[in-house]
Amino acid sequence: MNPLLSSFLPFFLYLSSFGTILLVSVQALSIREASISDIQQAFKQDQLTSRQLTEFYLSEIRRLNPILRGVIEVNPDALYQAGKADWERKAKPYGSLPILHGIPILLKDNIGTKDMLNTTAGSFALLGSVVAREAGVVARLRSASAIILGKASLSEWANFRSLTAPNGWSARGGQGKNPYVLSADPCGSSSGSAISVAANMVAISLGTETDGSILCPASVNSVVGIKPTVGLTSRAGVVPITPRQDTIGPLCRTVSDAVYVLDAIVGYDPNDGATREASKYIPRGGYRQFLKAHGLQGKRLGIVRDPFFDFTNKPSQTLAFQNHFQTLRQAGAVLVDNLKIDNIDIILNATASGEAIAILAEFKITLNAYLKDLVASPARSLADVIAFNQKNSKLELTDQIGQNIFLASEATNGIGDVEKAALSNLTYLSSNGFEKLIMQYNLDAIVTPGFEVAPVLAIGGFPGISVPAGYDDKGIPFGICFGGLKGSEPKLIEITYSFEQATKIRKPPSFKP
Repeated sequence: MNPLLSSFLPFFLYLSSFGTILLVSVQALSIREASISDIQQAFKQDQLTSRQLTEFYLSEIRRLNPILRGVIEVNPDALYQAGKADWERKAKPYGSLPILHGIPILLKDNIGTKDMLNTTAGSFALLGSVVAREAGVVARLRSASAIILGKASLSEWANFRSLTAPNGWSARGGQGKNPYVLSADPCGSSSGSAISVAANMVAISLGTETDGSILCPASVNSVVGIKPTVGLTSRAGVVPITPRQDTIGPLCRTVSDAVYVLDAIVGYDPNDGATREASKYIPRGGYRQFLKAHGLQGKRLGIVRDPFFDFTNKPSQTLAFQNHFQTLRQAGAVLVDNLKIDNIDIILNATASGEAIAILAEFKITLNAYLKDLVASPARSLADVIAFNQKNSKLELTDQIGQNIFLASEATNGIGDVEKAALSNLTYLSSNGFEKLIMQYNLDAIVTPGFEVAPVLAIGGFPGISVPAGYDDKGIPFGICFGGLKGSEPKLIEITYSFEQATKIRKPPSFKP
């Protein structure tokens, strides 16, 4: 029986962290954890409408967001879009509509929409700005008939404003909270996208990653995050950091939901040249065909213990990954243990690798181009944004946050000899590190805990998928990450879906203080 078809038998649910007793129904609880397939089945059987679903999420946002701060703003057109979807469902035969039809989605607030929503990267400096066109991924979501529910919060400027800014904080959104343990780090920069999905304020969301910004919040908020191969999803219309590393991907509660979203947003976009080359990786028939329960059979997985598997004083993680290795083997995977990525210490040090040098220069160039392309904006350059922050620091209570990354980026002067040397080193580190390891041992992917592998995948534009792996002694979630070469999403989906189905680890948040 579909979980959404439960009766309306009420029960009491006590959420001690909010100090209130909430009366909810079994059906509401089922919606709260429903997958896309569950929802579509309920649509088909006339047990749920898009409008009811959207109203439910808006109600949850009103109830939970004052504490969690996962959403910056909601779309005033969301209910209209839901009503339109309900009409279309009645007018067209079942099976003719896309899988995301009538499903609400939250977008990270650096993904541009041509509607009544703002696109500000969490900063008041861009409040009221008008984008020239919708982001390429948003245009695809609209073609898939998804409902744009609103904008998710984020670490301001995708965590690229200041070294002292807390993860999950932005001037517009406030401090995002981890719904499992409110005092725990929600991670960034796609924190709001992960928080909102984990807390069931929405079923699906989009985030962005330059270096860890999908994989990290997915891990610590116990959701699935897909960081696609750079260029597989369009970055056009998204507030940039660097086109060399930026990528757009889904954050959802299940691998299948994330894959449905991935299918909807990949593809060529004339406004993003990188999508032309990356389109060759998209398999005929899309990605959902790789949702195989026995997808681990025969997969060769590399275990890079040094430095990723250091679980000193973390007995819960140690036991969890011992069990996970056993699960992987039982499911037919071949584990190649005790591998080492050459120069891993340098790769994980953004200064030593040259990543920081390259990104500081690239950010100024790409952000200035983005701001100049806006139809209207209070800021037209990085220098304008810096001046705005200086002028309004006390008003925004951000004088202690600072903007040292901005200042360092503004001091750069294009791609000179130093930057070219840094870029060359990054290419060398990838080809002689991660790529060499994969090819030398004929691996389908490497497996690592948490999100610390993010720089390895970031500097080479490689994909990764994070799946819930457990909860520590305090109840804080942690994930397991599988990463592969460019275009290896089909293998990663087979691996992660099979692992997810074998373990079923994720549970709803506990809202501990």
